[in-house]
Amino acid sequence: MGYFVLIGLAIFALLLVILNIKIVPQSNAYVIERLGAYDSTWETGLHFKVPLLDRVAKKVTLKELVVDFPPQPVITKDNVTMKIDTVVYYQITDAKLYTYGVSQPIVAIENLTATTLRNIIGQLELDETLTSRDLINTQMRSILDEATDPWGIKVNRVEVKNILPPKDIQEAMEKQMRAERERRESILRAEGEKRAAILTAEGRKEAVILNAEADKRSAILKAEARREAQIREAEGEAEAILKVQQATAQGLEMIKKAGADQAVLTIKSFEALAKVANGNATKLIIPSELGGVANLVASISEVSNFNKEANAGLAADDSIEA
Repeated sequence: MGYFVLIGLAIFALLLVILNIKIVPQSNAYVIERLGAYDSTWETGLHFKVPLLDRVAKKVTLKELVVDFPPQPVITKDNVTMKIDTVVYYQITDAKLYTYGVSQPIVAIENLTATTLRNIIGQLELDETLTSRDLINTQMRSILDEATDPWGIKVNRVEVKNILPPKDIQEAMEKQMRAERERRESILRAEGEKRAAILTAEGRKEAVILNAEADKRSAILKAEARREAQIREAEGEAEAILKVQQATAQGLEMIKKAGADQAVLTIKSFEALAKVANGNATKLIIPSELGGVANLVASISEVSNFNKEANAGLAADDSIEA
């Protein structure tokens, strides 16, 4: 009988030991009380609790937490009532202070956030409130972080999630924004038209300048072409005259080298006078030494004319007989 009692006590002791072995997960902390008083804070790892003496008073997470508070009514400096919705990011840094510092930490943070927000917004006007979110966030974070230090809480960030002005204020703001957009649109349209007109005028000016330059270049090219043509024509005439003179000089040189006598010169003179007689001149002035030759030329011309008339008469008679 005693044997079974010992076995039962051993099993009970083993179960008691197993039940008092605790493992603290990562990013967590356990607050331990012994006989109702704070004893220690367990960090991550394996721990053993003294049976019947120790108890886990609170399990605390050390992760960053987020709490979204409902919109809080506030009044601006210019007496405009609005609602502001805030989000607080906080983290527990001391499990002991968090457990024993405040009864309801989240409720305390919410109330503290509401009062701080009212104090800050009460110093700002409506327009400043709508455009100063960064200022509001910074001031609230600083005040809340300092106020929650005794509770073992660190406030990392405070964000103004939404600002809800009254309905009539919203309508007035929408009308103002619409008017501002229309004004900006009108300004942009006017600037665009002005810019377009300036670009058009500049384009026309450049076109006129380019056309004038093109006409000028065309006139210069035409003048250069005419001058080149005249130069080449003059060079051609000069070259022709030069060649004629050279041929004449060569002919005289050949006659001189050939030792032409008076008979040859007379024949050449006769040939020249024959060419003159075939022209349209009605009067000829012939040197005295060529008088005989001139008479001879005249006789030849008369004989030629007589032959032409005779041939013409014969042709007429043949046509009559026919």
